[in-house]
Amino acid sequence: MSAPGLFDEILARGAARDAVSDAAWLAALLEVEAALASAAADVGVISGAVASQIAGACSPDRVDAAAIAREAAAAGNPVVPLVAALRSALRADGADEAAAAVHRGATSQDVMDTALMLVSRRAVAVVAGDLAAAASGAAALAAAHRDTPAAGRTLLQQAAPVTLGLRAAGWASGLDAAAAALRGWRPAVQLGGAVGTLAAFAGHGTAVRSALARRLELDEPVLAWHTERGRIAELAGLLGRAGAAVGSVATDLVLLAQTELGEVREDVPGRGGSSTLPHKRNPVGAVSARAAAIAVPGLVASVLTAASGHEYERAAGPWHAEWAPLRELFRTAGSGAAWLADSLTNLVVEPAAVRASLEVTGGLLLAENVTTVLRGRVPDPKALVTDAASTSLDTGRPFADVLAEALEGTDVSRAELDAALDPATHTGESAALVDAYLASRTEHP
Repeated sequence: MSAPGLFDEILARGAARDAVSDAAWLAALLEVEAALASAAADVGVISGAVASQIAGACSPDRVDAAAIAREAAAAGNPVVPLVAALRSALRADGADEAAAAVHRGATSQDVMDTALMLVSRRAVAVVAGDLAAAASGAAALAAAHRDTPAAGRTLLQQAAPVTLGLRAAGWASGLDAAAAALRGWRPAVQLGGAVGTLAAFAGHGTAVRSALARRLELDEPVLAWHTERGRIAELAGLLGRAGAAVGSVATDLVLLAQTELGEVREDVPGRGGSSTLPHKRNPVGAVSARAAAIAVPGLVASVLTAASGHEYERAAGPWHAEWAPLRELFRTAGSGAAWLADSLTNLVVEPAAVRASLEVTGGLLLAENVTTVLRGRVPDPKALVTDAASTSLDTGRPFADVLAEALEGTDVSRAELDAALDPATHTGESAALVDAYLASRTEHP
């Protein structure tokens, strides 16, 4: 594991960074070359002894990673110098037949794309795991605050009461769905030879491809997908969905942690301070998760742009253009998921601040509920409530007091009115919805 970069602990947090590192890529490339030789032996193209010699050479400690990186520029990809290094190592061992059999029948893109599938499969598992951890943190909050009334907000304005539990269940639902979608992605083997015809395998190509897919536990497509990049586009889209789920929750957390609201805070000792302002308690986890989510769509666009430009049988440039943004997409989406899991796991709800937010409008948050209660009791309840709300907003007088005056002479008591203005009486089916969601997580973990 290499030392982290200056920004990595902020913008590339979590295990996804290592899952797509140079070391991970090199290991995957070597794994593919070894499996290709073994697959060829499985169908009798080369001997088992030769395949074993090749597999023995496919070890990271037998190749100079730095030299391969330097020499990749001459060929436009790292497979060419890697194959040369493997052949050189085998010749040094006196295994000339094995040296000649390395990479037989394949093209560089076959190995790169298949290695990409291996790297991506492992990175997908990491990102999905962090999303699930974030979802579990949100679900725990949903259970703990199932019945806690809070100010519901639409278009950033207070609208009607919800419960903290329902809001947190919504967070968990989006994160769970993003994780499940990622886990449903199916990586596939790539093997077509130079132009997808398998010609260099002398009639054994489909058999070798099937054996390679079995050995690497990858799906086997009917055709090579050298320029049909739907699989890559789908992966980018799924990571984009993950980033969107993370970003929505992180934005809520950042807003709720504002000084003016203070409804939540991250409780991590030693974290969140300012270089100059001692009173600040920045929600670093949510802020960093949001930063990652903001960067994700641009990376998705880069991958999709590259995927749309592949020409003929193998592309000149668009294939190469996928590598860096796809790696960064994993690092970034993974970072967002890891940070959000950290934030939600360490999130503390401030009940007093939540109650204070409910009282900001002096009862206007319950205007809809009052209209329902007055239905059949006064001639035009909606007009009465609307006029009272306007008067309250214009004069700054408490909504309850204005309503009480408007209802003088009716059979609606102040006690009844106060009950109608209690947020806990107007959260609808929030509790049942939270219960249903939490039950679904138990049934389909």
